[in-house]
Amino acid sequence: MNQGQKEIAMPSAKVIADFFIWKSSKENKIITNKKLQKLLYYAQAWYLAIEDKPLFNDKIEAWIHGPTVRDVYFTYRDFGFGAIKKDVSDDIEKELKEQKPILDSVWGVYGKFDGDYLEELTHNELPWQEAREGLELNMASENEISVDTMKKFYREKLTAVK
Repeated sequence: MNQGQKEIAMPSAKVIADFFIWKSSKENKIITNKKLQKLLYYAQAWYLAIEDKPLFNDKIEAWIHGPTVRDVYFTYRDFGFGAIKKDVSDDIEKELKEQKPILDSVWGVYGKFDGDYLEELTHNELPWQEAREGLELNMASENEISVDTMKKFYREKLTAVK
């Protein structure tokens, strides 16, 4: 890093979750915990593919219903399958200025889908499948989805459309 350049702190998955909750509120769309989990996964995956570094350090686990950030899941667990209701300040946009273009793109592509559709989508992709290898479909797991696999898988998708 050059002198004078400021290191930008990496946001937590909870901060990224706040962005998606804020975005859904602004667009008057429903966001459930399941949908939020998948958006976090896709944000991390595409950020890895495009920026060649993680968006956040929290690990993503290969749960039965798809990729899940444990800490964020438990934060919103009380909402069950219903919409998450939380006021998030507009300051979230400024806080995530560097990451916002990719987050906006992830929201633009995946934000229109519900959690069930996104679950199905992730189940058909290599990163989740690889982390669940050898497990029954209904077997609980704390297996981490590899950031290297995510980066490689989504980078290949990126180069396929270029």
